[in-house]
Amino acid sequence: MPNSPLPALDLCLKEALDQCRQWIPVWIDRVHALLRERELIQTQPHERQALLEAHQSVHRQREVVARHWLSALADRLEQAPATPGQARKPSLSLDELELMGDDQVHERVEIARVQQTAMLSAEDAFNELTSRLSTAQGFKVVNAELNPLRVQVFVDTLLSALKSIDVTPAARARWLQVGAKPMGESLDVFYRHLADWLGAQGVQPAGYAVVMAPESRVLPEEALAGQDLLEGPMSDQEALLTLDHLHQLLVGDLDGGDASRRSNDGMTRALAGEVVTLMMQRIAADKRLLKPVRNHLQEMKPALLELAASNPRFFADRNNPARRLLDAVTARSLAFTSEQDEGYSGFLQELRHVVYELRRSSKTDLSERFPTLLDQLRQSEDRAVPRGEREARGRAVQTLVKVEQRKLLAEKIANEFRARPDYPKAPGPVRRFLTGVWAQVVAKARIDEADNPPMTSGDSNSRRYVDILADLLWSSQLALASQNRPRLVRIIPPVLRTLREGLDSIDYPRDKVEAFFQTLMGLHEAAYKTQRSSEAAAPAPAEPEADASVLNPDDAELWMRQHEAKETNFYDESLPETTQPGFQATQPMQRDWLDIKAEMVLRDATSLTVGSWFDLQQEGQALRVQLTWASPHGTLFLFGTASGKSMSMTRRGVDRLIEQDKLRVVADHSVVDEALDAVAQQALKNSGKR
Repeated sequence: MPNSPLPALDLCLKEALDQCRQWIPVWIDRVHALLRERELIQTQPHERQALLEAHQSVHRQREVVARHWLSALADRLEQAPATPGQARKPSLSLDELELMGDDQVHERVEIARVQQTAMLSAEDAFNELTSRLSTAQGFKVVNAELNPLRVQVFVDTLLSALKSIDVTPAARARWLQVGAKPMGESLDVFYRHLADWLGAQGVQPAGYAVVMAPESRVLPEEALAGQDLLEGPMSDQEALLTLDHLHQLLVGDLDGGDASRRSNDGMTRALAGEVVTLMMQRIAADKRLLKPVRNHLQEMKPALLELAASNPRFFADRNNPARRLLDAVTARSLAFTSEQDEGYSGFLQELRHVVYELRRSSKTDLSERFPTLLDQLRQSEDRAVPRGEREARGRAVQTLVKVEQRKLLAEKIANEFRARPDYPKAPGPVRRFLTGVWAQVVAKARIDEADNPPMTSGDSNSRRYVDILADLLWSSQLALASQNRPRLVRIIPPVLRTLREGLDSIDYPRDKVEAFFQTLMGLHEAAYKTQRSSEAAAPAPAEPEADASVLNPDDAELWMRQHEAKETNFYDESLPETTQPGFQATQPMQRDWLDIKAEMVLRDATSLTVGSWFDLQQEGQALRVQLTWASPHGTLFLFGTASGKSMSMTRRGVDRLIEQDKLRVVADHSVVDEALDAVAQQALKNSGKR
């Protein structure tokens, strides 16, 4: 988890906006001058007219463009300090591309060209600024993708400004074409100024991460600079695939009439082959997967290329058996960080079988082998998890659902207690006890009675636990209890007896409320010793109740009974030793703490998604776990290992691990999805070069 942003971050963003107010109007004037120059030397009438309209529109809309652009930038920068930990999204995903129209594709290509041109001029200055700005944002290492002042932000906001005014698409395109290089030059000066400004504020540059891959091999720092370990460099030899070609492949526009069908079929197969090649290249560079796994995956490439020749769009169809097989293999392989991990040898043997079956000489039934191999892999995965572990996971989920149900009911009951007229007058320790642990006691009793209704109303524990509140609250108020000592003496034994009975019903340790009982008995003793005629003083003012939006940590706390903690393998470092330590039976290899996906920063438990893989640091070891279940209200989470062992945590427990930097993201999306998104981004990059 990142450190808190430095005060210099807000000041830097304000300085950035002030600088933008100076250079943006100058940039617009320069674009106008360049368009005018091109119009004067243009010999083609049609293009000359287009340039004339473009520079005239610049002249007419100068103030409006500057105002809209600055406004859009201000909105983006205002959000930046509040969301420093948001995950990086790919600039373009394959799913997005498939839904685009031709005009949207062309616009993306144009934007890519502008960004690449501008970045050529500003890259060195951008890197210098990013190293200092990452420190100001609270990051321990350089995180360029979360720099709120990156070139993409300026291009996106400019395009938004141009779309909001009366400028034709043709004029807009020429603005961007002509203005790309001047924008880069302006940003170069802008970035250098801000880097110097941060330096003057004492903000030091952040470093680059030295990452331990699963092979436990240190990668040199210079090899990591500017490179995402999850994005292996795409081969420059593969330059055929452009965004337009990829889009046509996805939507089927390459299918022509009879005259061009043969040519189009060849083009389709070539493009599909390139997509598969780039996809597998990305997977081969994905160091979250162990090297033997990546090697075997590459042996599947000939079969996938052969399939692409007959079914060029299989990779984009999530229901295609070949795509599902590749998804299943890569998803399962994320569970292993060492070749000595439990279950790895069996998985590798199954993977070898998959490769062998796909490489058999017969090609006639290739497409039919994928469903069979997928079923076999699923069966192997089921066998890898002992039946007892699967049943235990199911029981754990059922228990956690009940625990959350009890907590939510306890919150409602705590509000019922607060609404009592005698509640505000009680001392703070009594109020906190009632809205915390006692609300849990009453909630459990009500749930039990809903499942097994009592024979008579007199048998209702939940009613008895609420009925004592009048005596408990009265007896805790010195001014009232001291005036009726006979009643005080009469009610103390049944009140204490009922309190202890209720606490025993939820297995609540006595030592956790001993301080409360000591306080309560002190109040009773003081009331008994106070003479009615003396100092029957006015009641001491009650401690102010905490604001409902900021409840005491003990209010309606999520309490687990001992058997519930055991059933769910509950993990919380702050709980007593009676709870089970996480993954007690596992014996993972000692290895270094991974930081593979440094740009994905967890904010809190709300940013976790089911199915994601994490590294959890526990007792000096890093364990690979998957989030297998989250409760409907997001108060409880269940993690599991590849061997089926489970561990539950509260939202507060997850947040604590994130704060202590003991829980890190390994994969929050499918490996294949990320690989295909990288293909789309490479196609966009190729398009920008043309």
